[in-house]
Amino acid sequence: MSTATTPSIQSPAPADRSPSISWLAVISVMLGIFSIVTTEILPIGLLTSIGSSFTVSDGMTGLMMTMPGFLAAVSAPVVTVATGRVDRRVMLGVFTLLLSMANFLAAVASSYWLVLVSRAVVGVTIGGFWSIGAGLAGQLVPAKSVGRATSVIFSAVPLGSVLGVPLGTFIGDVAGWRTAFLVMGGFTLAVLVLLLAVVPPLPSDQATRLDVLGGMLRSVNTRFALVMTFLVVLAHFGTYTYVTPFLEQVTHVGSGLITIYLLIYGAAGIVGNFLGGSVVGRYPRSAFASAAALIAAATLLLPVLGRSDAGAVALLIVWGVAYGAVPVCSQTWFSKAAPDSPEASSVLFTASFQATISIGALAGGAVLDRSSPSTVMALGGSAAVLMVFAAWAHRAGGFTWPKSS
Repeated sequence: MSTATTPSIQSPAPADRSPSISWLAVISVMLGIFSIVTTEILPIGLLTSIGSSFTVSDGMTGLMMTMPGFLAAVSAPVVTVATGRVDRRVMLGVFTLLLSMANFLAAVASSYWLVLVSRAVVGVTIGGFWSIGAGLAGQLVPAKSVGRATSVIFSAVPLGSVLGVPLGTFIGDVAGWRTAFLVMGGFTLAVLVLLLAVVPPLPSDQATRLDVLGGMLRSVNTRFALVMTFLVVLAHFGTYTYVTPFLEQVTHVGSGLITIYLLIYGAAGIVGNFLGGSVVGRYPRSAFASAAALIAAATLLLPVLGRSDAGAVALLIVWGVAYGAVPVCSQTWFSKAAPDSPEASSVLFTASFQATISIGALAGGAVLDRSSPSTVMALGGSAAVLMVFAAWAHRAGGFTWPKSS
């Protein structure tokens, strides 16, 4: 398989910059990703209130989750290739500004189609910012701190769930869903100012080639990574996108308590993120399969045990821990499948993950409009069970990981 041509980023040597400024640069990238994650999944907590504003069904409102994922799946490889020679600092600023504008557009949208336009802009931002920002730690801090800086950057993912979405839901309950998007737009502008102030110029002199992705797809391990990621992300976002309708209609939770329930879920997700990260390097198959099995258990049991508050909270904790490990497990699988092509692995991970978020939200919405939240949970759990079988098939087939060159 051909090796990836990764961007050669010429930046000031990290040693030439003060440690505080270097770490502020890392934090600014983390906050950018936090803004993206929060904006992307913010509609989950505001789903019913947004739908009622425009008199559309919960399933149709789920398109707010579908639009960004599909656009991100396309923009991730396109942006990586098209902007390969553009200063990375400039591109991060452009995408952060786009994200802020998308939030403001959603806040003032007079019709549902304008909300969907704003979500399309969010999708372009996700693919573009992630494909550039996720691998910048090496250009921001000394080599000995790259691992820690990478952890800080990726901590934005669970933090978006534990802080962003519950706070957004709380703001929506108190002041209306438009205010939640307005606040998110203002926060993103503040992140833009910080990013431009502390991130150094990061010019790139080479572009990544698309043909590397084709080479990766010929790898059996990469195909398994795609299948397992598709099944587990389909299971999660096909169900979690509509967890608010489930809690309202089945558990009969009040709007104020839903914020607390989502906060508990998010806190469990942070625990799962660190647990998954600590074991996936040594046991990638077991870690990924275990996460899927726990998601399957939580979603399949919710229609039965989730009718009570205690049962719903317990299963949300299990679900949160399980899904917290999924992104790091999936990314590790892609990285191990192609150790010589780190950037291409990141692009393929981002594109497949985001596309499946859209498919899951779309499929879950279609089922919800024709049946019930409990049916959505049962079907999602079945997809997670299939993922566990896929992991077993990988082991039974005797596939091993290639060695890094």
